[in-house]
Amino acid sequence: MTSTFTATLGLFSLTLIYICYHAANDIRLTVSPQGCRMSWMSPSYLLQHEFNSSWTPLARRYSLWLYREVGWEHNQVRVMGVPVLFIPGNAGSSHQVRSIASSAARQYFSSPFLISSDFMGRGIQSLDFFAVEFNEDLSAFHGPTLESQIEYSTAAIRYILSHYPPNTRIIVIGHSMGGIVGTALLPSDDISALITMSTPHTLPPARFDARVDEIYRRNAESLTNDPTPIVSICGGATDMMIPSESCILPGPGDVNPGSAIYRRTVFTSVLEGAWTGVGHREMVWCHQVRWRVARAALELGGADSNIDMGVILDTWLSRDSRLLPPATGIYIPGAASYEVLPEDMNLVLRKPTGSRTYLLPVPRALETNTTFVLFVSRGSIPPIAPHHSTKLQASPYFCVGRATLPTAQPSSESLSCVPLEPSTLKLLPSPIPGKPFPVPDEGSDESDGVVLFEATVPRTPSDVEDAWIGVHVNAAGEDAWVLGGFDKTRTLQSDIGVFDIIAGGAKLSLQPAEQNLMRRHITFPKLLSNALLIYTLAPRSVDPTASCAQSLLPPLLVHKSHPAETHYYRLEHDKSVPLHTHASAPYIPLSRFSPSYSSELWIYSAGTGCEDVNEFTLTIDWWATIGRIATRYPTTLISWGVGVVTLLMFQAWRESGKGSMPSVQQSLVTFICRPMPKLLAASFVVSLLPLSPDYYLGTRGEPFFGFLAPVLLVVATGLVCVSWWFILLLMWPLRLLTRLLPAKGRRYDDQGMPRSTVVSLIFISLLVFLFVPWQIAFMGCWLIHLHMCASSAHQKPYPGSAPSLRSTPTESLPLRERFDGREPDTQDIDTNEIEPSEEPEIQDVHRAQNLTTITDTLDALQAYHENTHLLLLMTWLLPLSIPVLAVWVRTLMTAGYMAPFNGDHNVFKVAPFLVLVDCTSRRKSALLSHGNAGSYLHWGYLVVACVSFLLGSREAYRVFDVASLYIGCALVVKFSPVRFSRRVAA
Repeated sequence: MTSTFTATLGLFSLTLIYICYHAANDIRLTVSPQGCRMSWMSPSYLLQHEFNSSWTPLARRYSLWLYREVGWEHNQVRVMGVPVLFIPGNAGSSHQVRSIASSAARQYFSSPFLISSDFMGRGIQSLDFFAVEFNEDLSAFHGPTLESQIEYSTAAIRYILSHYPPNTRIIVIGHSMGGIVGTALLPSDDISALITMSTPHTLPPARFDARVDEIYRRNAESLTNDPTPIVSICGGATDMMIPSESCILPGPGDVNPGSAIYRRTVFTSVLEGAWTGVGHREMVWCHQVRWRVARAALELGGADSNIDMGVILDTWLSRDSRLLPPATGIYIPGAASYEVLPEDMNLVLRKPTGSRTYLLPVPRALETNTTFVLFVSRGSIPPIAPHHSTKLQASPYFCVGRATLPTAQPSSESLSCVPLEPSTLKLLPSPIPGKPFPVPDEGSDESDGVVLFEATVPRTPSDVEDAWIGVHVNAAGEDAWVLGGFDKTRTLQSDIGVFDIIAGGAKLSLQPAEQNLMRRHITFPKLLSNALLIYTLAPRSVDPTASCAQSLLPPLLVHKSHPAETHYYRLEHDKSVPLHTHASAPYIPLSRFSPSYSSELWIYSAGTGCEDVNEFTLTIDWWATIGRIATRYPTTLISWGVGVVTLLMFQAWRESGKGSMPSVQQSLVTFICRPMPKLLAASFVVSLLPLSPDYYLGTRGEPFFGFLAPVLLVVATGLVCVSWWFILLLMWPLRLLTRLLPAKGRRYDDQGMPRSTVVSLIFISLLVFLFVPWQIAFMGCWLIHLHMCASSAHQKPYPGSAPSLRSTPTESLPLRERFDGREPDTQDIDTNEIEPSEEPEIQDVHRAQNLTTITDTLDALQAYHENTHLLLLMTWLLPLSIPVLAVWVRTLMTAGYMAPFNGDHNVFKVAPFLVLVDCTSRRKSALLSHGNAGSYLHWGYLVVACVSFLLGSREAYRVFDVASLYIGCALVVKFSPVRFSRRVAA
């Protein structure tokens, strides 16, 4: 019965983790599919031999390379243009620079060695792409490795700029953790701009090292105060290596309102020409992304100020926040050059040709804040156009004056027109009906796209009789179209909330679309918007059989929940759309641009003969939501597992004070049956508290996510059960091996620490302090303790349950009093030292021997149970230290056995475990339990548990530090001079 509880819980946890793993893998296929075209290049890499140890000692460990595109650039070491430094990320390579560098070369040169007309005569030079090689170091796990990369990159910039004229500045591009290295280089007068790609700016992906957090704190100051323009490109839900909400740059206005510092975050789903999620590694070679990054870098080379750089970055990477150049007004002299449209009629042009102005009369009864909407397919509304656009160009104006109808006589009066200032000017995708969007392995073409222009119609002056919206069109009869008109729709606000959806789904009915309606706007101010939650939107149409083949613009759904994140979907009858966001998320500081509630939808459509959506059904995609949760809480699961183990030990140590230390299996069963139901309720209550995002679940007390705490606690407890099975599995062959080997006498010493042990501890401490990381020593402690527990395991001396102090019949075994009249001290009796005159009767001797055997067996059993509890704790502390150990092994393999590895020689972190393992291996009795280390020290386990549950999710390294501190304090109390003197006196 006792094993049934642990087996059921363990199997349940393994099953749930299996489900979460597959749900997480399906996200990139169902929620945010990737449509990227593969990039091709002809690379060559030139090693910078002169950048040696005279510049930095790290030159023995890392290297610097210069990229050249074979057949397009001169394959020589001599620099030619603007310097660019590419910094790879965690386990990245300098060769990842090839995609962006190749695109820059092939854009700058229209043919080999021939400068393109786009750059001829503009004073823009080619780019010299340098890349640092970090030997695929695991920088995400280790602060000192990041510091080494920062130091090497700083020296690399000094070396690179030494080959250029004075006052030359360098452009830095960083991928993944390379963006963290690039940000750490600021403030610097040598860096003109920083472009980061899939970089987790606000949350470390691996939170096992306090020194990584320190680098992040320094970077936060640079992101807030440094004037260097920075743009961050994020892959969205397709990126499974980092949570993309951590890629969003903190706005300088959050700390310094009104700050003019340039900061932009761009999701690839909104990046013009891409409109797709992009994976973490694919970010550097996805063609739709890399050519825009390369073009932005080329244009940055000709910028003179931070303002100019901001305009360039907005132009090529962040259209939604772009600064539009002023346009000039026009005068239309007569009716021969324009055409007047009837009122309430949209402008629709298919394959237009020639140059002409079309006038749409502004109705007098038009409501305030009416919007004029203009679509141009495959053409341009200056300065926005697809990369490979046709010659079609449309320019909207606001005109006043009298215009002559086509049937009337021409008027001598002319129209005065001024540019219509846009509120929205961007490129929309134009999905092809019948094809998936985005197209797998292909994505969007450079000629695809519809330019969207939206502007608020100005008030008509009172002294003016007529007002017009003029659209001036220049075209050459190509396959393109123009559509414009006044938007008469109103915003539909829905009060649907997440609990309404849980109650049975939520339906939203739309009014039938009017004939001239081109867009619809729907807002959800009460809908929970969080990275953990994914909704499913199922549209229904009035006529599902209608075809969109003849429609100019089939219905396009635009989902926007953050200024930097927009998603586009093609609307089709009964084809579900996944709505997801990264606006708010666990452990991410809440920005003024990241509301926890609010979401908005836009529906754009143009033309007739296409299905009209009249109803939406909103549900929760539980499968995708499980996958999102699984990718956000693995660190939480580890730290909570440590919390469960320490709660087990708290219960066991309290029981040991009553005379019986339970086994690990008994502790697990007791924990599951007694305190766990109360802890489940308490965990749910705590999850409802409005705590800081750095604590507990990081959900700020959101009621909907309250269920996560009990679920995580159950899974963590089940994994603890599984880990105990794993430990037993490891001890089984060790136990057999111990029995096969010849027995060796072991010297036990329950009083103190031998001199040889002190010498060995000093030697190991020096070894850690000078050469090896302390994680190696901790791994050694775990292995030694595992072997000791396996070799000390023995059969039960009694059938049934193990004996305890309560069940031992000590009162039925009397011993004779000594001749001197003193009471016998049962703790100091040694049967080998009894004088012949003091020997008891033969029956009493047998009873005394039985008592000694029972006492020794009981002490050994108590010690074994204590040691296995400690082994379970050390096993769960391993994941908090193994990542850095992996970094050290990787460094030795790639950089050589003599490579410097600084920062992990803090012997005090592992010293308590060194002493603990040594002492437990030399004792017959328990070390820290059964009243041996103080009556109240077991409360320390409760402190470790609290830290694990409250702080471990965000700062996992604190869990190991607190556990090590507690073990050290317990050992100090155990071997304190006061207790030792009392023992000697006794």
